[in-house]
Amino acid sequence: MMCLTQATQSLSHPLTLPPTMQTAQALIRQLGLLPHPEGGHYRETYRSAQSIVLPDRSISRNVCTGIYFLLEAGNFSAFHRIASDEMWHFYAGQAIDILEIDEAGQLQSTRLGPDITHGDTPQHVVPAGRWFASRLSAGGAFALVGCTVAPGFDFADFELGQRATLCAAYPQHVDTVCALTRA
Repeated sequence: MMCLTQATQSLSHPLTLPPTMQTAQALIRQLGLLPHPEGGHYRETYRSAQSIVLPDRSISRNVCTGIYFLLEAGNFSAFHRIASDEMWHFYAGQAIDILEIDEAGQLQSTRLGPDITHGDTPQHVVPAGRWFASRLSAGGAFALVGCTVAPGFDFADFELGQRATLCAAYPQHVDTVCALTRA
């Protein structure tokens, strides 16, 4: 069996590697991904030209935005929330768990991944304003997903969760909150 380095050296375009042979670092380079403040790597791929005024906040936002988002082993997307619905799409790699704290304070977990016959889902929507985080499912090396936000994402609408604040608000989930926050 040829090692990945030998296989990569024999190809002129690493993107031609089958998904099972791709590495997180190769995808980060090939897709031009940058570090994200919540963890992982991302790159915006779409921002609609049209804007709308949000009546409840009297501010303008693009109608829709989209990104690539990559998590690799040893990293996670820390608890955060945004002001819009966010739809997640699975693309490559292994499954991730999206953990949400709903309005009743219940912890929900959705496995976003390729194995639909064993309970994975290829798409999932996190409702606006909900605290959520994500991490690779057990044994995963990386996951490449996409996120579509409508109304469009703006960092002004992004709030990174603080460990002490979330632990005080959700003491029943202190272990999960501590595992998926950075400060």
